[in-house]
Amino acid sequence: MKRSVLGWRYLANIMFATIVAIALGAGIAVAALAFLQTRSYLHPARVIATGQSLRLTQTEYREIELTTEDGLKLYAWYTPSQNGAVILVAHGHAATIPEDIYSLFVRHGYGVLAWNFRGHGKSEGTFTSLGYFEAIDAKAALDYALSQPGVRHVGAWGGSMGAAAMIRATARYPQIEAVTADSAYATLEDIIPMRIPYPVLRPLVRFFAETETGVSVNEVRPEDDIGKISPRAVFIIQGMQDGAIPVDSAQRLFDAAGLPRSLWTEESAHHLGMFPQFPEEYEKRVIKFFDEYLLGK
Repeated sequence: MKRSVLGWRYLANIMFATIVAIALGAGIAVAALAFLQTRSYLHPARVIATGQSLRLTQTEYREIELTTEDGLKLYAWYTPSQNGAVILVAHGHAATIPEDIYSLFVRHGYGVLAWNFRGHGKSEGTFTSLGYFEAIDAKAALDYALSQPGVRHVGAWGGSMGAAAMIRATARYPQIEAVTADSAYATLEDIIPMRIPYPVLRPLVRFFAETETGVSVNEVRPEDDIGKISPRAVFIIQGMQDGAIPVDSAQRLFDAAGLPRSLWTEESAHHLGMFPQFPEEYEKRVIKFFDEYLLGK
C-alpha cells in the first residue's frame, strides 16, 4: 500500500510539473508573439518616396530637411506656393509621401510640404507612436512653411495615421487654418481590436507599446481634439468599407467637430480608397474646401 501511495504521489508531481511547464511555455509564447506584433507596429518597414510618379507640370519639388522640437531630422519635399497658401501633406502608418495627393495640390497652385514621419522613410526616429509624437513632426513642417516667402495661409491634409496626427496638430496650432482628414480613427484605442484579433494579446501589446513609447493609448484621441479646431474648418472623408478603422470613425469625428465642418462618405470605398475610386470628385471637393477656407474664394 505504501508503495502504491508513493507511486501516485510521484505521478501527481510529474503531472503537476508538466502542467506548469506547459502553462509557462504557453505564456512565454503568447508574450513573445505580442512583443513581435508590437514591434511590427512601432517599427514599420521603411518605404522610400521616389518622385517618379509625380505629375508636376510647372514647378518641381525640392528635397529639404525638417528639425523637430525634440531634435529629430525629418526628410521632406517642398514645392513653393503660387497662390500664397501651402498644404501640409501627412502620410499614414507604414507609408510614405503620397505622391498623387502631392501632385493634386501642386496642379492647383498650392505650395506643398510633405515629409516622412519619424520612424518612416528617410527620417530619423526609432519608432512611430501612431499619432502622438507625429503631431510634433507636423509642427516642424508648419514652422518651415510659415518661414517661406510669400506664404500667407497654411492648410493640412492627412491620411489614416497622418489624418489623426493632423487633427491633433491643428487643434494645437492655430496657424493651420483648415484641415482635411481622410480615413482618420476617432481614438487609437478603437483600432486595437481590429489590428489585434486575439483578445489574449491585446493587453500585452498595449503594455509593450506604452512601455517603449512612453505614451498611453488613451492620450491619442482625435475625437477629443477635433472640437478645439473650430472656428477653423474641418473636412472629414471616409469609405464605409474601411477595414482598418471602425466604420463609424468619420461620423464620430464629425459629430465632435465644431463649425464649419463637412463630411463625405461613400459606401463602396475602402481605407484611403476615396481618391483612387472617385478621383475627379475628390479633387473637386478637396480643392473647393481649401479654396474657400484658405483663399476665401
